[in-house]
Amino acid sequence: MTAETARQFEVLEAQATRIMGVFTRAGHEAVAPAMIQPAGVFLDGIGEALRARTYVFTDQEGRELCLRPDLTVPTCRLHLERVADPSTPAKYCYNGATFRYQPANADAAAHPREFRQAGIESFGSPDPIEAEAETLATMLAALEAAGLDRKSLHLRFGDLALMRALLDAVDMPQRWRQRLQAHFWRPQAFRAELKRLTEDPARLMKALPPRLVQELRAAAPGTSDAIVAAHLDAEGKEQFGARTLREIAESILSVIEDSRSPPLAASSKALIEAYVAINVPCKQASPAIAALAKNAGIDLAVPLAKFNERLERFTAHGLDLNAASFSGEFGRSLEYYTGFVFEIGAPGQPLLSPIAGGGRYDGLMRLAGSPQDVPAVGAAIHTERLLSAIEARAK
Repeated sequence: MTAETARQFEVLEAQATRIMGVFTRAGHEAVAPAMIQPAGVFLDGIGEALRARTYVFTDQEGRELCLRPDLTVPTCRLHLERVADPSTPAKYCYNGATFRYQPANADAAAHPREFRQAGIESFGSPDPIEAEAETLATMLAALEAAGLDRKSLHLRFGDLALMRALLDAVDMPQRWRQRLQAHFWRPQAFRAELKRLTEDPARLMKALPPRLVQELRAAAPGTSDAIVAAHLDAEGKEQFGARTLREIAESILSVIEDSRSPPLAASSKALIEAYVAINVPCKQASPAIAALAKNAGIDLAVPLAKFNERLERFTAHGLDLNAASFSGEFGRSLEYYTGFVFEIGAPGQPLLSPIAGGGRYDGLMRLAGSPQDVPAVGAAIHTERLLSAIEARAK
């Protein structure tokens, strides 16, 4: 270990001690989830982008395992091991290593393959909006305790519940809503899918082998995966990688089904594009969204009321909303989020490298093994980026 590495390690440990002190004083119990986790929960729940960056391996007994790419899912599993009722209220905090593959040309300082997360999770709160306000306030207090000036930080908000409500109000097949939601975490893919649905949903049929289409149309329920696997094997094509066989089959079935539907209305496309283009100070977001809804003749009153209540709670917790913006296309990169999401940036740090972030993920506990959804919200600090921000501030 070089002298510089040793110094950075000492600084990170000192930061972690201060951060964890803030977390525990806020009522979070310190836990240490296992570093090696069952791969299935992560591969099913975190989304295609991060799934491709997860280190997966098989042990001697044939079990598929992974090095944890984040600590939220392991904390959900730990909670389920501890309680009989998954909705039992609980608050946890942690500080530990996480692992994600990074391409060779990635910025090693901002995106290392091994990095530390210091975070908090809140499960089963009877007041979800209050839990969100407490989570954000606690994260800001922790960053301040670590050495950052709170006034220099920028908050970026998004709301997946608002996006879902907008898509639900637009006239389209349900499968199109699901696909747009699945692409939402990747803005470029989202726009490409929206354009495809508007231009001609049936045109992709031309790229499908006629025999495969015929077999799938005549297939018995539950046999499409096997038919697609046989086709890929016959063609000598790889069926593994970031996408599962089920996802490949579902994608082909969607194209076949789309061929029977008319294109998405241009007015609906314009409405969705106008929403994702919103990027304003957070106090201006609700009026902007309300105006869009009114002009389109759709009702977003319920999700907007929750959005406004959330901002009121933030203010009640002493948060300065003048330092916050709202982006309609912002959803973070982890696909388990279901509602309010946020990121915290510091001066000198790239937009794509926030020092902290989090949000609501009410469906994740079910993926981890719960028989039901559980209200849940959490956030984590990328401690190496925090160190970089503190050192930049000191120069």
